[in-house]
This record gives sequence, structure tokens and C-alpha cells, in this order.
Amino acid sequence: MAANYTPKYFNITFPQEHVAHVEINRPNQLNAFFEAMWIELGHLFNQLSTDPAVRSIIISGAGEKAFTAGLDVKAASQGLLASDSKTTDPARKAVHLRREIGGFQDCITAIEKCEKPVVVAMHGFSLGLAIDLSSAADVRYCAKDTRFAVKEVDIGLAADVGTLSRLPKIVGNFGWVKDVALTARLFGAEEALRVGFVSRVFETKEEAVKGALELATLMASKSPIAVQGTKELLNWSRDHTVQDGLRYTTIWNSAALQTSDVQSALLSGIQKRKPTFEKL
Repeated sequence: MAANYTPKYFNITFPQEHVAHVEINRPNQLNAFFEAMWIELGHLFNQLSTDPAVRSIIISGAGEKAFTAGLDVKAASQGLLASDSKTTDPARKAVHLRREIGGFQDCITAIEKCEKPVVVAMHGFSLGLAIDLSSAADVRYCAKDTRFAVKEVDIGLAADVGTLSRLPKIVGNFGWVKDVALTARLFGAEEALRVGFVSRVFETKEEAVKGALELATLMASKSPIAVQGTKELLNWSRDHTVQDGLRYTTIWNSAALQTSDVQSALLSGIQKRKPTFEKL
């Protein structure tokens, strides 16, 4: 059994063995995020990361209109983006903002740092924070009706929670990223597929979530030692040279190859049976 989860702003279910489904649950507000939500998201993924009963995770949004419309601007205008009349010193304001932004970044980075692979199924409006969040995940699926935007320049700021750092590495096209980031223009599912931001496009939200669940279930059927190691090594290699990646892989696998999962996987292939792996 998975650990006890009691999030307030997310639904969490376990639709298949070893698979957790995290659903953003604020549909009447287009699943827009305010401070308590992103803090809860960070805590939730830190907990999922070390839950031995969970081997893969999917994320979706409740309701039919939006995966998430991004930051709840009204709430932010009274919080993070509010002017601080009590403090007039610019340096002190900057220190406060730096801490706030860093904490926000950490909550989204918790998805990337999560030891388990994370698959996102997006639909409808997927704006601003939706790009930050999904860029921190491992695989992105979407429905045909999805409308994306790197929205931040429309509210007077540069995206600061991960999009500008991760999106260029995902699509490998700085020109296209500057196109969408400097204009905040909408782009659709087919364009997202063409540039490599999403891996698959489905007719409906329901089909996208089903596809994400099938993929996560397949991941969860593999050795958790192998899957978690693969995610770690891919993320490390993305940010380092080839030689650094090879060296890190050597060190990592000098420990990981001692697992009994290798023998279990090899024997199951020879014996034509489904392998079973211990919890991790």
C-alpha cells in the first residue's frame, strides 16, 4: 500500500499497481496556482519520491477547460507580486523576492528531482506555470484541444520558475523558444508535437490521461532500480558533458549493477514470464 496522502488542492489516486495519479483540483479557477498550492505540490512530490509503493506518476488537471491556466494573478497581486510598503530599501526587497522565487522554483523542481518518472497529460488551457511544471516532468502528452503559452511577458515579468532554463533543452531550438517566450503567443498541440515539446497528441483529455496511465504502468512494470537510475543519469547528462555523463554512469552503475533485478529480468525473458521486483 502507498503511504497516506491528504493534499487539499490535489486529488491523488492509485489507478494501477505502483502508479500514482496526481490531479490538480481547482477546476472552477481553471486550476490556477496560488502560494499554498505550489507549496503543497512540492511536499507531495517529495513524499511520492520516497514512497516504496510508487514507481511512476502521472499528472493531469481536473475539469474540461484547463490543465492549468498558470499563476492565479489576483492572488499573486496580493502576495508575491504585491508592493511592500513597509520596506523601502531596494536591496532588502530584493532579498525577500529572491527567497520567494527560490522557494517557488524548488516546489516545481521537486517534480524533476522526484526519483520516479513523471508523465504529464495536458488539455485545454496550459499556460505559464503549466509550461514550467510540465518541463520539469519526464514525458509530456496532450489532448488535441490544448492551448499552450509562455505567458509571463503578458504580466510584466520574465518566466522565472524553470521554463527559460528547461524548455530550450527539451526542444533544442532557441529560435522557437524565443518566438513563444518573447511574444506570449498561443501555440497548439500540433506545433508542440512538431517541435518536440510533447511526445503524443490525443483526440480528447480522457484519451490523453489514459495514454499517460498506460505509459506509466509500463514504466512501473520495470525494475525500479533500472528506471530510477535511468532518470537520474539522463537528467545528469543533460546538464554535463558526454565525458562527465559517462563517468557518472560508471560510478552509479558500479553500485546499481549489484542488484538482483538484473538476474530477475534476464530469467523472466528466457522463461517468458512477467518479472517481479522488490520495493525500493
